[in-house]
Amino acid sequence: MKRIFLYTVIFTTLFSLTTSCGEDYLSVDPKGLTLETNFYKTPDQALEGLMAAYASLSHEGGWSVKMIGFNSAGDECYTGGASVGDYANYQAWNTNSMTAVVGPSEAFWNADYQGIYRANLFIVKMKEQVAGLDDAVKNKYIAEAKTLRAYFYFELIRLFKNIPLITVPLEPSEWFTVTQASREDVYAQIEKDLTEAISVLPTKSAMPATELGRMTKESAMALLGKAILFQNDESRMEEAAGWFNKVNTATGYALVTNYKDIFDPANKFNSESVFEITHTASMEQGDWGAKIFGNMYVIAVGPRSYKPGTADADHAYVSGWSFNPIITDFVNFMKGDPRFKYTIADVDSLVAHRGASYIPGYQNTGYFIQKWAPLEKWRVATGTTELNFPNNMIEIRLADTYLMEAEALVRAGKNATRAKDLLDAVRARVGLASVPATLANIYNERRLELATEGHRWDDLIRTGQAATVLSFKGFKANKNEYLPIPLSSLNNTKLVQDPAYQ
Repeated sequence: MKRIFLYTVIFTTLFSLTTSCGEDYLSVDPKGLTLETNFYKTPDQALEGLMAAYASLSHEGGWSVKMIGFNSAGDECYTGGASVGDYANYQAWNTNSMTAVVGPSEAFWNADYQGIYRANLFIVKMKEQVAGLDDAVKNKYIAEAKTLRAYFYFELIRLFKNIPLITVPLEPSEWFTVTQASREDVYAQIEKDLTEAISVLPTKSAMPATELGRMTKESAMALLGKAILFQNDESRMEEAAGWFNKVNTATGYALVTNYKDIFDPANKFNSESVFEITHTASMEQGDWGAKIFGNMYVIAVGPRSYKPGTADADHAYVSGWSFNPIITDFVNFMKGDPRFKYTIADVDSLVAHRGASYIPGYQNTGYFIQKWAPLEKWRVATGTTELNFPNNMIEIRLADTYLMEAEALVRAGKNATRAKDLLDAVRARVGLASVPATLANIYNERRLELATEGHRWDDLIRTGQAATVLSFKGFKANKNEYLPIPLSSLNNTKLVQDPAYQ
């Protein structure tokens, strides 16, 4: 890889170029081309290299593709869009008709291994002397890169049954001889990276405002707890609960008082945010050919050709693309819950009672996602509207870690009082009464609390419910728990496809 060119514009992609609070640390001025052999020589270049790894958190078009996929895969949403051919790869996940050629596999595989390559390269380069870079800062950067590498591997091991485990930069020719590792070895590497990072990373409360959005001790601890929980080893549930407990009791963390404020772009990096992926509208981006800096998922879930009528500010939507319409059965499940109106938009009701109008898209139900709705109040005055929504995406938040700690405690048969207190706290925030801390109640609460945030498919898979719950979407047990390895990564390599997809 000695002749790789590093494009600093690639480094920045979705996570850069803003001077608003919590985001200016990601700003990198394009400086043209730099040979990799001449890079990582200065503190500024070291930071740019780290930002390259952060940039891989965003898939094509930012989080829009990733979120359309995960929400399509579960029982909350359809894929939707303009027609059955719109985002066909995610329509395939919605119907569990994926193959090595058709489906979301390539997008996830390529993005995650790109991030792993960048993290590996950065870690190796930081072992060399970087003039003027303080050792404490260098060690913090390495800890961030290890946390990112663990994040990418954790996503890959959840999505694919067996994957290559690569911890150093490879020459292009070496990819053809790579083989898959055991799932145990991948999880061991994830845990190793996170454990090492936790000892170095700062807490969120000690993080400068200009660095919010980067990995913290709490984000690494939450990821470690999740990695243990998802392995479903009952003998380790108390260990998982311990890591979640460290997050849940950390200084500066608390459930946001008003549920709707969690997702408000005016309330970024709030007390509930453990790991938040940054987006910005300050670029005022107008070029569809460039990387997306704003959150394109926002426009994706808006009703098509929408006209608001007399809707209030919370229901004055920018016309969108009608992706991820809410499935009617899920609407009925959520009705009566205080979180309903902040999660689901009843657009047909706005048509009937407020004079709104829209054109129904594919798989339309009349119900749309409210948490990420494209509201007029967040439309920027310049640039291309679709590319400039400022909504951050909270990958992990405190209600999630509360419920995971409660689940782990129940599965471990430990501290039932603590488990009940955690479950009750999530419910009390929205005015709901106490219920027993059973696994059924905890899973039910996750479904209500975290709806349309991209967690449901993972929860169904790891708890063994997917085959039953997703049968209406054609889900096949012992197959659709994982995605097929993309054909482009199988050709002329030693990788072996999951037999269920052969």
